[in-house]
Formats: sequence, C-alpha cells, structure tokens
Amino acid sequence: MPAFRRAVAWCIDFALVVALASALAVLTFSRMSALVTDVPELAARGGFDLLTSRGDVVGASEGLGLSLWDESVLYVEQAFGLLVVATFLYQWACLTLLGRTVGKGLTGLRITPRGAGAAARRAAVTTTADVAVYAVSCVLLVEGRFALSVLVWAVAVALFLCNALPVLGPGRRSLADRVAGTSVTEPGLSRPDAMRPVRTS
Repeated sequence: MPAFRRAVAWCIDFALVVALASALAVLTFSRMSALVTDVPELAARGGFDLLTSRGDVVGASEGLGLSLWDESVLYVEQAFGLLVVATFLYQWACLTLLGRTVGKGLTGLRITPRGAGAAARRAAVTTTADVAVYAVSCVLLVEGRFALSVLVWAVAVALFLCNALPVLGPGRRSLADRVAGTSVTEPGLSRPDAMRPVRTS
C-alpha cells in the first residue's frame, strides 16, 4: 500500500515539524513574558513617555501598550518565519544528502532522481503546502486581519489537497513530485523485468 506508507511517512515528518513548532511556541512565550516581567525597563520607558507626553497620561500609557503589543507580534512573526525556514532546510537537506526524509526512511521509501535542484524544488512546494501558507494565515490573524486570514487559510487547505490527493491516483505523484520531476520509490523492491526467470539454453 504505497499511498498508506506515504501517509505514514508524512505523519512522521509532520510530527517533527509540530515538535519544532512547540519548541518555538515555548521560546516565543518566554520572550513575550520577559517584556512584561522586565519591570525596570518598563518603568524607564513608561517614565520617559510620561515626561514627554505633556500631561497626556492616557496617551503615554497607550503608546507603551502598543509598543509592547508590536514587539509581541514581531516575536510571533519571527517564530513562524523560523518554522518555515527550518522546515524547508529539513526537507532540502534530507533529500539532497540522503534522498529521503526521516519519515520516508522509516517507511522504506526514497525520492528519485536525487539532486540538489530537484530537492530544492520539492522542498519548496512541500514546505509551502504543509507549513508556509498556514503560517501566513496565523500571522494575519495575530495582526487582527481576520477576513484575510480566513481567505489565506482556505488557500492553504486547497494547496494542501492539491499536493496530497494526486498521490491516490495512478501515477502516485504529488504536486511536489511533478514540480520537482521526482517520484517516490521503494528501493527494496525490484522491477518486474528483473524478476523474470532467466532462460538457459
């Protein structure tokens, strides 16, 4: 069942992405918490804003709050950006060096042909379909652009399906395979011609 094995391989690889995303979430939360718990810095910034506000205390506090919010959003954007870059590098490095990702290696699958150019194209499509567009949707949601976030999320779902569903067809080639000119093979299996008995005279 090649399609089932590819699904298992994808789940393994995506589990690694989720593990990285979880680590980045913890790191981002720690960075955001540091903004609030760093009382001396907040006091200095708040005092400076108050002195330059000419009596507009509400405006000064609002400016400080917006500054903290903008920094928090920046931390979230950086985390998503790092997740996308790390996912691409994981896919590209594994395909270039080994001809397979960890998931495909554990399920006995390999990507052919093997090459840096094909690996880069396949990694780019896979990363875009699995992570990048969803990351953009999440960033837009954090920035308060709800309608645009929902639209981009719908595009992400459509792109994911366009990449995954062709694997169920006769060619067993995903969108990433077609763009990169690759296919998923089982190196342990021989071709039918190689299994025919050799006739002896």
